[in-house]
Amino acid sequence: MTEQKIVCFTLDVEDGVSIAMRDIFGKNTEQTDRVVTYTKQIIELLGKHGVTGTFFVLGEVAKKFPDLLKAIAKADHEIGVHGYHHLQFFRMTPDEAFQELTSAKKLIEDLTGSEVAGHRAPAFSITPETEWGLDVIAKAGFIYDSSIMPVRGRRYGWPGFSKDITTIPTGYGNLIEVPMSVGSVFGKEMPVCGGGYLRLFPYRFTRRMIEQILQKRPAVVYMHPYELDTEPYPDYYFEELRKTDLLTQLRMRSMWINRKTIFSKLDDLLTQSNFVPMIHLVNEYIAGVETEGSTV
Repeated sequence: MTEQKIVCFTLDVEDGVSIAMRDIFGKNTEQTDRVVTYTKQIIELLGKHGVTGTFFVLGEVAKKFPDLLKAIAKADHEIGVHGYHHLQFFRMTPDEAFQELTSAKKLIEDLTGSEVAGHRAPAFSITPETEWGLDVIAKAGFIYDSSIMPVRGRRYGWPGFSKDITTIPTGYGNLIEVPMSVGSVFGKEMPVCGGGYLRLFPYRFTRRMIEQILQKRPAVVYMHPYELDTEPYPDYYFEELRKTDLLTQLRMRSMWINRKTIFSKLDDLLTQSNFVPMIHLVNEYIAGVETEGSTV
């Protein structure tokens, strides 16, 4: 297995219903068991292909559904932290972010009995404006982070950031950054390996983009459990949706376009590459740096 042919499958384990209720409608609601249903579907699909990946789990999900955390660990997947309340870094102070990360890390470690090495920020919210977050992540005790999208985007992105795994010096030691994968489409760099892109574009496009990335570096694929959810959301969700403006209604309803195609596309994708958990890439990177005689 050569480094250039490796793909990481990552899942941001969060409940789409409760996050939409809070972030779109300003209503705090309980986590729903949909996150359990669709995370387990993904675990089963990965098992079918003999694939292990990295599951970045939200603290709120781990607290309400500890058995889901145990199911992830039992299937030999790596478990990382996705924050506790799914708060983007630009919504927090450094002290609040530290509490958010350490509380989730401790909870997950207590439930699994294993140390957590990796972190991913909600909505890839480590950007030039929240660069201070890298210090917080290192201070919280993480070995690596995978939160930076190295492109200029509408909602997130860090244009000019390295596309390769890199070491970031912080005030609390070095932090390894595993950036998200981007591809070049008609000369424009853009995210191409997320569940939303798998949903919207033909499978052959996603496969071609991954092959393009693999010519230079490993690829990172990311998804969310709710992207497999094709059932109508609860009535209380639609009651709030009807109160919003037309643009918001259209934007939220557009998230169901092609959802029924994702499972089969993912099924095909998992047969095409050598998939590994992200900690594998990190360990290979550390070994390579040490071989070259420098420090990580």
